[in-house]
Amino acid sequence: MTFHSPDLGKLIFGRLTLDDIPYHEPILIFTFLGVAIGAIAVLGAITYYRKWGYLWSEWFTSVDHKKIGIMYIVLALIMLLRGFADALMMRGQQAIAFGAHEGYLPAHHYDQIFTAHGTIMIFFVAMPFITGLINFVMPLQIGSRDVAFPFLNNFSFWMTVSGAVLVMASLFIGVFARTGWLAYPPLSELPASPDSGVDYWIWGLQIAGVGTTLSGINMIATIVKMRAPGMTMMKMPIFTWTALLANVLIVAAFPVLTATLALLALDRYAGTHFFTNDLGGNYMMYVNLIWVWGHPEVYILVLPAFGVYSEVTSTFSRKRLFGYASMVYATVVIAVLSYLVWLHHFFTMGSGASVNSFFGITTMIISIPTGAKIFNWMFTMYRGRIVYDVPMLWVVAFIVTFVIGGMTGVLLAVPPADFELHNSLFLIAHFHNVIIGGVLFGMFAGVNYWFPKAFGFRLDPFWGKVSFWFWVVGFYFAFMPLYWLGLMGVTRRLRHFDDPSLQIWFEIAAFGAILILIGIAAMIVQFAVSILHRDKLRDTTGDPWHGRTLEWSTSSPPPPYNFAFTPQVHDIDTWWQMKQYKWRRPVEGFLPIHMPKNTGTGVYLAVLSLIFGFAMVWYMWLIAAISFVALLAVAIHHTFNYDRDYYIPADEVGRVETARAGA
Repeated sequence: MTFHSPDLGKLIFGRLTLDDIPYHEPILIFTFLGVAIGAIAVLGAITYYRKWGYLWSEWFTSVDHKKIGIMYIVLALIMLLRGFADALMMRGQQAIAFGAHEGYLPAHHYDQIFTAHGTIMIFFVAMPFITGLINFVMPLQIGSRDVAFPFLNNFSFWMTVSGAVLVMASLFIGVFARTGWLAYPPLSELPASPDSGVDYWIWGLQIAGVGTTLSGINMIATIVKMRAPGMTMMKMPIFTWTALLANVLIVAAFPVLTATLALLALDRYAGTHFFTNDLGGNYMMYVNLIWVWGHPEVYILVLPAFGVYSEVTSTFSRKRLFGYASMVYATVVIAVLSYLVWLHHFFTMGSGASVNSFFGITTMIISIPTGAKIFNWMFTMYRGRIVYDVPMLWVVAFIVTFVIGGMTGVLLAVPPADFELHNSLFLIAHFHNVIIGGVLFGMFAGVNYWFPKAFGFRLDPFWGKVSFWFWVVGFYFAFMPLYWLGLMGVTRRLRHFDDPSLQIWFEIAAFGAILILIGIAAMIVQFAVSILHRDKLRDTTGDPWHGRTLEWSTSSPPPPYNFAFTPQVHDIDTWWQMKQYKWRRPVEGFLPIHMPKNTGTGVYLAVLSLIFGFAMVWYMWLIAAISFVALLAVAIHHTFNYDRDYYIPADEVGRVETARAGA
């Protein structure tokens, strides 16, 4: 059905009609009911406990890098639940859809699910995890009071949320893309995908991409310009090094993604032919452009995880990181080489033997510095007094898992082998091996490691270990069968199979997914139990793990200003050295501290961006124009806001620091 006044209706509602609400899809109706009940419960609880004012003033409008980092990680955990729900549905479908049994997911729904799964897990789980940890930890590690541009930090976060909300909206209004997570043309062009799906994908990623790019600029400026006196580049903690290089990659790679999405949008909205198969278009150019962004993106995700492993290994082995300089150089080499390997994603394109050979060789070369890092971590553990707390368990699981993933990656780097394995389940197993085993395990290690710094109490170790074992065992059950299926020639993105001998492998993989589900549930229980027993798990020292870097020299949680006096750095392991020399916390001589004020502008801009993106998806030209003008007006108005800072009085700083010294 359509609206009565076609002209006004078209102007306001564009192509959106009541038929675009998928009330004929039982799975979506139940999902919507579940989400609605959950949302009402959360909003009701916030209202009942009168927490809206607190959330708005202390969190949503905060420009404190620590709170923004925590909010990024909360976003990542929420989106992990959605992304994993998609994964479970795919595993369930593939385990039962054999022969005459069609399974429970129709083709158009299954295609949306695997597209949403990939998009959400990379852009709205892995990226916010990485950005959140960098945001929280890095300024503390370099002895800074905040990031270089505090407002920009808040704005970046809310733009990421806005992109995530737009992608989630496709669940209940219209459809999502049915193209795979990178939306290759000609499938993503208008003739093959005339519905709203690809447009949701484009605008969701464009809005979130603005936040990511600005965040990258912000972090680079912070690390380059705001390090404590004495902290030369070769005295920076390894996590800060990996954060710097990951953000350099972001600033270099994300504009490519932005431009590629803009060209695809022009094809869809303006009738251009950049990536069509006729009128001068070339859809392989899209594949090149998307992977020129896509391969550095893999290293944007994994480099900060490598930084986490370095910090955790050193701390829990009770010794200095082995080969600091080689670790830095290896990281730099990986960052540079990450731009010289993108073509290995499509050896089968037909570029010819010479091009394929070049990219095959560069792919093998990039594994060398990665291998060097593995040896550095193992030599750090060698003869160390290793304490197997939860963060260290994740490191050990990572080393075993990532080595397997790395070896299968080198195998795929050989073009003749890749011709056999391209687009098979072997590839799916490989990249989940490195993304889960490399990135996600690192994020879980980081959350367990820095949680007491953020909240002043440790996470419950028992439930942490339960979660760890279910995740790790579940991972191997879920993905090792896919290697085998891929070697047998089973291709990816299929919802139904005819050969009954394959079914047992898919059933094993589905069993693995259920184990991972228990691991995720145990993680939620871990958070709940830790909050309930926070007094028992409390850390009053600020240094529960006997850390080595500057963030452990502050209280837990740190005060808004981080450091009353800017620390002086003389060593790589600054805090370890300060403890060796029996450093005493100052209790007098405090000065007023200059701080940035909170602002709601980031939230307003992100909401307007969400409205603009939604309007563009549905061709609501009037609403799009109004929201775009409002966006510009709010941004310009913010530039005239000169009331942006305040001072924390010296006596208040003194009170906080004296209480800390007595703790």
